[in-house]
Amino acid sequence: MKEYELIVLIHPDLEVDIEAPLKKVRTLITSNGGKITTEENWGKKKLAYRIKNQDFATYVYFDVTLPAESLIKISNTLNISDEVVRYLLVKVDVKGRKAAEEAKATEATEKTSERK
Repeated sequence: MKEYELIVLIHPDLEVDIEAPLKKVRTLITSNGGKITTEENWGKKKLAYRIKNQDFATYVYFDVTLPAESLIKISNTLNISDEVVRYLLVKVDVKGRKAAEEAKATEATEKTSERK
């Protein structure tokens, strides 16, 4: 199983009851053998351009681990879902993530040493 990042743009009209479409996404991931590591609701944001006649969407970020054979099933289901305006499912670059974390840690250390 490999690590992936999934960003789902939920239809803005569903912002009031966001749990229903999120439950569908969670169930879709777990029923295909995946595991959700992290979930963050980034809130409602304006889109750069109109998608399916919508100017806004609610962004939700997932860190997931998935078997390779489940990717196409998840993609196909999200493509036909009415609740999902758009999604992005990408493989995590482990080396890049570690480098970013190390850079953040170094930056934080430098800031605290400057304050002293």
